[in-house]
Amino acid sequence: MPTPSMEDYLERIYKLIDEKGYARVSDIAEGLEVHPSSVTKMIQKLDKDEYLVYEKYRGLILTPKGKKVGKRLVDRHHLLEQFLGMIGVSDEHIYKDVEGIEHHLSWNSITCIETLVEYFERDESRLQQLRDLQKETAGES
Repeated sequence: MPTPSMEDYLERIYKLIDEKGYARVSDIAEGLEVHPSSVTKMIQKLDKDEYLVYEKYRGLILTPKGKKVGKRLVDRHHLLEQFLGMIGVSDEHIYKDVEGIEHHLSWNSITCIETLVEYFERDESRLQQLRDLQKETAGES
């Protein structure tokens, strides 16, 4: 099971490969706001744990295990952004809030949130009722 830090790297690497077709140390470092030497150390650890294959000066590729975990992490992040937006969290707070909570929720909790999002998406009137309630309770404050 990857650590929260490993998850951040796998998520970033997966997104870079999906968007650009490759992931360079400099791109990973920039995206995670860390030093390239930290990226190299983590890449070596991820290679050892068989999430990716890394060849010095040649680059890296995700293993099937790394792709599966990376996709799951990207999907989790997107789901949490969608959920927070749905319940009325302002856009300016969503990314930071997701970064703060995503590693602290169990996969069971993620599945429950996914079901709740699906519940609201299946019937827009449910979402409207939630928004009406939020306006009503905000007026009482």
